[in-house]
Order: sequence, then structure tokens, then C-alpha cells
Amino acid sequence: MAQMVRIIEVGPRDGLQNEKLTVPTGLKARFVALLAEAGLQEIEATSFVSPKWVPQLGDAAELWAQLPAGTLFSALVPNLKGLERALECGVDRIAVFTAASDAFTHKNINMSIEESLAVFGEILTVFRSARPSGWARGYVSTAFECPYAGRIDPEATAGVVGRLAALGVDEVSIGDTIGAAAPKEVRALHEVLGVEPSKVAWHFHDTRGTAVANVAQAIELGYRAFDASAGGLGGCPYAPGAGGNLATEDLVYFLERSGIATGIDQHRLARASLEVLRHLGREPRSKAQSAILASCE
Repeated sequence: MAQMVRIIEVGPRDGLQNEKLTVPTGLKARFVALLAEAGLQEIEATSFVSPKWVPQLGDAAELWAQLPAGTLFSALVPNLKGLERALECGVDRIAVFTAASDAFTHKNINMSIEESLAVFGEILTVFRSARPSGWARGYVSTAFECPYAGRIDPEATAGVVGRLAALGVDEVSIGDTIGAAAPKEVRALHEVLGVEPSKVAWHFHDTRGTAVANVAQAIELGYRAFDASAGGLGGCPYAPGAGGNLATEDLVYFLERSGIATGIDQHRLARASLEVLRHLGREPRSKAQSAILASCE
């Protein structure tokens, strides 16, 4: 296994975006600061989406102004208007979002895959002009299964990944949106991907308890970048009552126990999401987080 991996923390954006109870901007800023203090070097902080569609992230500009220095922060931008707002705030790392399923893109962003790729081509052109040294990633959701269209052919996912890479993104994050995949499917997708492992991150959900097993398979295949959400924030909106995002605490514990350095303080990480979880009336979903907190009592 590798001696070092990248962990991209997505809790402040992906973890909170579907929460109906508003999280105050100041609390979000403290959450981000604590994640950074725990050693997380890459954090997706927010999305410059319309407040009408995602009220929880309507404070993107206000939050961005409160982010601490010394960490690589990124923001999701759904369209050119969102990019314009992000650039005004000084954002130099962005993410765009599509899927391997037309049914999902229509439901989620009201576009087909082809339409989304056309929009993202425009976004990236403007972004590269405004930020020549900027960094961009492209998300491909429903990489294995769609809640509307069922199982996705690996070739279909690989095709979208390849299209995003051709648009010039620096990295593609491949998402198991409903947490359905098993390691065998990760290997099958890997075998048809035409993108170097160094250009790929994996975004696993733990809805059915297979996320860490999928990470292990991806590492064995040569991948070194993984998304995760502190405290398991995010859930899975297509599987009511089920866990969703892979918890950063579980990922870090697995990696460190396997002899893979993360540079993250597990005790600080375990405490980083507590105030947000209390505000939302939630208990930690992360087994590693619960175990660490119990050991400190």
C-alpha cells in the first residue's frame, strides 16, 4: 500500500447541503477551522449555487471571507453565474458536477449529461482565463448505480470521466452516490477507465457499509485520493435512514492502522464536527469517531 494519500474533506459542502436546519455561518467557519487544525489540507468549503435552490449554502460569499489561511479550499460552481460570484470572492479552486446517468442529471441539475458538459466547458474556459494557475475538479456522480436508472455500465461512467478529463479538469472525483458498489465493481470500473490514477479521486458513500472496503480496493489499484465527510455528515437522500458519506474519521483510522500516513490528528478530527452535529440534533455516524470520543471520557 501507499505511504501517503490525499483526503479531500467535503463535509462543509456535501455534508451540509441537504440539511433543512440552517447552520449559521459562524458555526460553519468554526467547523472548517477545526478541520484545518486537525490536519486536513484540502477542504471543499461551500458551493456558489443559487440560495433559492440550496438555502443552506446561500452564505457562500460570507463564509469564504471567514476561512483561515494555510489550507487549500475549493468551492462547487454549478454555472457561469456561480463562477462569477466565486471569482469575486477570490476562489482559485473549483469543482463542477455531472453524473453517469441522464436521469440523475435531469433530477439534480435539470440538464442532460451532454448539456452539463457543454456548460462546464464554458465554465472551465472562463476559469482558466481568470485563474491561469487555478485548479479544477469534475464530479461524476452515480458512477455505479442511479436511484432512477438502476445499475450503470462501467463503460458509460468511463465515457463521462474521459469527457471531463478532455475538458481540462485537474482531477475527476468518481462518486458512488447511493453507496451501492462493492470492491469487484470498483475494479471493473478501473479496468475501463482511460484516465491516470493520479488524476482520479474516489467519493464513496457508506450507505451499505462497503465504503472502506472500496477504498482498500482502490488503493490496491494505485489510487491515492479520497473524499470523505467529517462525522459522516451528508446522509444519503435516496436511501432514507441510511448512512451516506464515508466518514473522514473512519477513513483516517483505516489508513493509519494500515500503515498509510495521513498527517491528520485523529483526536482533533473526532471533535471537529461535534458542535455541528449537536446543532443538527445528530449523533456521530462514524464508528471510529465514537470510539475515540468514548476513550477520552
